[in-house]
Amino acid sequence: MTQEMLVEQIVAAILNSAQPVGADVNPPVSLQNPPESLYNPSMQLNNPPVQPNNPPVHPNNDISYSAGGKNATPTSSAESISSARIAVGRAGTRLRTGTCLQFRADHAAARDAVYNDVPAELLQQLNLPEFATQCQSRDEFLTRPDLGKSFTEETAKAIRAYNPNPCDVLVYAADGLSSKSLAANLENILPVILEGLSRQGLKAGKPFFVKYGRVASMEPIAEYTGAKVVCVLLGERPGLGSAESMSAYMAYAPTVGMPEARRTVVSNIYSGGLNAVEAGAYIAELLGKTFKAQKSGVEL
Repeated sequence: MTQEMLVEQIVAAILNSAQPVGADVNPPVSLQNPPESLYNPSMQLNNPPVQPNNPPVHPNNDISYSAGGKNATPTSSAESISSARIAVGRAGTRLRTGTCLQFRADHAAARDAVYNDVPAELLQQLNLPEFATQCQSRDEFLTRPDLGKSFTEETAKAIRAYNPNPCDVLVYAADGLSSKSLAANLENILPVILEGLSRQGLKAGKPFFVKYGRVASMEPIAEYTGAKVVCVLLGERPGLGSAESMSAYMAYAPTVGMPEARRTVVSNIYSGGLNAVEAGAYIAELLGKTFKAQKSGVEL
């Protein structure tokens, strides 16, 4: 008796012993042509065949299936509306190579956005003079937030000299935590805001750029210039989905140490969120509303 025949008999004996009393005994199983149930999990007991073209519809999530047609999956719709890393898969116990490389590339882009400077060519093109806070370096800016919202007396005098007359609205830009956001959006958003203010009959101060600037830098700037409404266009902390997101923070008559609740913010300004041109028109309208109401933040 060959070894193959012996194995076949053992398999047949095991299958026969598993049959209930009175049931028909299956014929001997050949390893050359094993039954489908031995290797097809969908044919096993309590596991009905899967119909790939007819996915089950979750009663509380019908949209996730219908959005992608009959072949949609719960994750396909989420992937179409979000830049988050959804259902990226794996290779064994590790991330796939492509996923890992994309993660490292996005992380590098985020670091560049934080550590690189705003292009000097852009500031020259928009005719924006540069004023720096008390931070002496990017590392100090990241570790000393308090210095990113204050200026030396010499810089304060320079800001006063640049805007010597009080104005209704002052708009300026600051690098914040993303120089890329200014490089990507400032050229499109700033002219739209200034044009919108002019159409409302509001007197706008001359815009400028603050290096190593935090949101609260608007507070001393308001005191230096006498502006009634101040708006800062600032680069937000970059994420792995985008390093170009900008926000506009504005306040009526800001003062040093004011509560955050007095600020109004328009965020997520970038190509994948709120378009810069549309955001500029909305911000101009909001600044006009702030000026007329003489209030901002939660009071507006």
